Amino acid sequence: MKVLLVDDDPVSRLLLLPLLDKWGCEVEVAQDGASAWAALQAPECPRLVLMDWMMPGFSGVEVCRKLRARHTEQYIYVILLTARHDPQDVIEGLESGADDYLAKPCNPAQLRARIRIGERILQVQGDLIQARELVRFKSTHDLLTGAWSRGSTLDMLERELSRAGREHRPLGLILIDFDHFKNVNDSWGQLAGDTVLREATLRILSSIRIYDIVGRFGGEEFLILLPGCDTAAVANKAQRICRIIAGAPLQTASGLIWLTASLGAFSASPNECPMSESVLRAVNVALSRAKERGRNRVEMFSEEISIETSLPAAISAFEKPLGNTLR
Repeated sequence: MKVLLVDDDPVSRLLLLPLLDKWGCEVEVAQDGASAWAALQAPECPRLVLMDWMMPGFSGVEVCRKLRARHTEQYIYVILLTARHDPQDVIEGLESGADDYLAKPCNPAQLRARIRIGERILQVQGDLIQARELVRFKSTHDLLTGAWSRGSTLDMLERELSRAGREHRPLGLILIDFDHFKNVNDSWGQLAGDTVLREATLRILSSIRIYDIVGRFGGEEFLILLPGCDTAAVANKAQRICRIIAGAPLQTASGLIWLTASLGAFSASPNECPMSESVLRAVNVALSRAKERGRNRVEMFSEEISIETSLPAAISAFEKPLGNTLR
């Protein structure tokens, strides 16, 4: 546990430092309230503070008030140390935002007990934040692959199309379908299929920019959003992904499994401001053509393809039951 010790009295610091070190605390020292406040602005600042009340500059009570006025999620647990014994002083200190109060000179056993209380409270808060973030992740991501969920991907598609129109930039889309994936599940088992999906997703993520969006759109279908990518850039990225997926076998507990993918790609013009339904239809039409032409390939959407493909056939993939269940 990192602890910030704030005290302008060198004798007090000399008495407390060996104890804190003995208890396994990683101690940072500040000699006045201003230095303490500066230390507490750091991203990785100590979460537990032992602070004297009376100091030059900011007093301990003033630092507490400034801390509680901040609107940050990271909680700082403060134990005030002071020679004041009047009950009204205790009330003032606690109402300023201090979590605990200990009279000086500190009894080592009491101080250790108070520090343990602070550690437990900070641990509980950390566990609650972690649980909340897990719930949030589950609601927006596919748990098997770590890609965005279908619903989240559709929401981000709407936002990216709107942004593309405002900023007059193209938006690239790639729809990926892993070829004959049912054969992987049938031949190697669903656990191997799960591993293949995870590893293939990692290959996709390794081949795109950090701000590009990858969503699991169906059982073995993934949709990629590429802000700012014109037709040539989308085609290059799609070809790269196709090569990376097919370039080496995927390692699973059941053995090495080769995988290929068919990709449909499209770049939405910033001048047209298309609707999400039209761009999804475009990449699905292109994906259908990639499958018709032998799979393990990339097809870019064109009006010629669109004329040859009926709308019901183009959207059928979005209505079929999912393969390996999204979880």
